[in-house]
Amino acid sequence: MAADLVRVSRALISVSDKTGLIELGKALAAHGVEILSTGGTAKALAAAGVPVKEVADHTGFPEIMDGRVKTLHPAIHGGLLALRDNAEHVAAMEKHQIAPIDLLVVNLYPFESTLASGAGYDDCVENIDIGGPAMIRAASKNHGHVATVVDPEDYAELIGELDANKGATSYALRRKLASIAYARTAAYDSAISTWLAAEIGDKYPRRITFSGAAPQIMRYGENPHQSAAYYSSGDPRPGVGNAEQIQGKELSFNNLNDTDAAFELVAEFDDKPAIAIIKHANPCGVAVADDLVTAYKRAFACDTVSAFGGIIAANRKLDGATAEEISKIFTEVIIAPEADEDALKVLAAKKNLRLLLTHGMPDPNAAARTVRNVAGGYLVQDKDNGRVTAADLKVVTKRQPTAQELADMLMAFRVCKHVKSNAIIYVKDGATVGIGAGQMSRVDSARIAASKSRDMAEAAGASQPGTIGSVVASDAFFPFADGLLSAAEAGATAVIQPGGSMRDDEVIAAADEKGLAMVMTGMRHFRH
Repeated sequence: MAADLVRVSRALISVSDKTGLIELGKALAAHGVEILSTGGTAKALAAAGVPVKEVADHTGFPEIMDGRVKTLHPAIHGGLLALRDNAEHVAAMEKHQIAPIDLLVVNLYPFESTLASGAGYDDCVENIDIGGPAMIRAASKNHGHVATVVDPEDYAELIGELDANKGATSYALRRKLASIAYARTAAYDSAISTWLAAEIGDKYPRRITFSGAAPQIMRYGENPHQSAAYYSSGDPRPGVGNAEQIQGKELSFNNLNDTDAAFELVAEFDDKPAIAIIKHANPCGVAVADDLVTAYKRAFACDTVSAFGGIIAANRKLDGATAEEISKIFTEVIIAPEADEDALKVLAAKKNLRLLLTHGMPDPNAAARTVRNVAGGYLVQDKDNGRVTAADLKVVTKRQPTAQELADMLMAFRVCKHVKSNAIIYVKDGATVGIGAGQMSRVDSARIAASKSRDMAEAAGASQPGTIGSVVASDAFFPFADGLLSAAEAGATAVIQPGGSMRDDEVIAAADEKGLAMVMTGMRHFRH
């Protein structure tokens, strides 16, 4: 049975991250703790006047092989693993002159940051820690007697407990720290195995692991009865997870999910200013223009009802004029790469509005993975970074698309990628004018999009809906001609779709009969 309070008489400290090291060393010294250390850690402590003993002096064995072997020694691991209440263990310690180690403070060689810096293969290998994880696992296993600290953020709690308990640690703290320590070594090994698998081209290795850190605990998840947290993966991709929050209350689970969807969508349009408005992870308006404020007005016009309480993403620096327009209705979140002083001043008056600045745009073509839980396991796939260009399109109808139709079709198909399937997108002159999302029938998606366009036209007092003279995109092929005919009835003049149906000829014939131009991409964009 583990003792509750264990006096710390001896500690081993070996850290690559020196944050808080001196304060910790002085606190331990004040409690009369003998400190063992290695290399740069020992030098830093000694320079600060903290008494320290080199590990090599403690073990009687020098560091060898450029420091690769220094703590892998019975005097260290015996001191960490010995059960103080086991007579045989105590006898072995006495026989072999192994002194107990009651506290281990280790943070590992910086493998993750070395990898992130773009270092070469050999440098990455050299930054794989061996002794550190071995000691952490040993000390954590023996948490009944030994405290293990792997994060500088836990130093304050450790010092507080030593002060409160006259130099001792409690069992509750030791067990908590052991849990943190094992999670750290798991994440460390995950980063290494993932990197090595990528280096040898093993896309789906025999075992796969994922890790996250620095949890942001949320009030609740998608619904109030669900708990939730956000974990950082360490991926530097510009976006919601790495954004600077300028103002507004804490982001919710749904805010994070929807804001990510908005920013990833608007990043598709790197050639012109663009705005995307998202509601419940689906766009309700997207537009490109020569300036951001025009793009916002046109995106908003697509669905002025759904935009209320939505998420707005911009792919250019947010300016004052655009901020003024956005501030006319309630918006949950705005995300943009930057914002000028005028925009910041305008939005500061909206206390509940969250403003996020990413200081960059993500590359929509970059390779990435998506992971989803299912009963019994995980579904892992490549992120949909597929993109078609004009050169990829195959015109299958008698009528060729005009230059404007071609530009609008390419835009509509990019938007399709970010809309729940079945997806139908109407675009006219660089702006969505109707969006049908998430329906079981493609025909229903086409009709819903057209119906919403008619509603917006009526509300705006327009003479006709925006779908008149528009192009239409479908995320997957039309299995029958009915979906295409529904789009034609709504006023679409050109169609972009993947093709590949057994009834493609039937659909092409229907397009020709209606005088439509139609192109096929050969690429599908299902989103579930």
